[in-house]
Amino acid sequence: MKLVAVSAGLSVPSSTRLLADRLTDAVRDDLADRGHTVEVDVIELRALAVAVANNLVTGFPPPQLATVIESVTGADGLVAVTPVFTASYSGLFKSFFDLIDPEALTGKPVLIAATGGTARHSLVLEHALRPLFTYLRAVVVPTAVYAASEDWGSGGDAYTQGLPARIRRAGGELATLLAARAADPGPEDDITSFEKQLSDLRVD
Repeated sequence: MKLVAVSAGLSVPSSTRLLADRLTDAVRDDLADRGHTVEVDVIELRALAVAVANNLVTGFPPPQLATVIESVTGADGLVAVTPVFTASYSGLFKSFFDLIDPEALTGKPVLIAATGGTARHSLVLEHALRPLFTYLRAVVVPTAVYAASEDWGSGGDAYTQGLPARIRRAGGELATLLAARAADPGPEDDITSFEKQLSDLRVD
């Protein structure tokens, strides 16, 4: 089973990369508890910025970028994490996914996440990232994870789960979808409807 994380962080070190690592660890740990082994590949878009720009202009990806695109489209599941710029995903993040064939992510389980300086930008997950991957026909897990600067090290309160709990919950949801895909039921099997699967993932 292969899990790919795409991180669009620009700084070094990057909180976006840190969040991507925490999320992939949560997915891997959950799947390990279910008896599955997972190969994780984290892609840093920062190192591919020039190649992405050249591809947009020429229409042809250089070999390194072509390999990365193949890794993303060939993965069993995807974790996509972007920093927030001007109340939306970064230009580098959007430019990269503009290079993905619109049909290539159809049915692929995706966990979306974002980082920012303030919690005021958390709705970027619902008004920008989720519509993007819905357009690409991916299966986006119910829980999206936003990490503001103040969230790191926070345990939450009586009304809001802390960042570690949200990471575990989202990772568990993606792990559930990946484990279901790994089972690969035949057409004669009794397959639960997608809506029922998602409702089972939700926590009351």
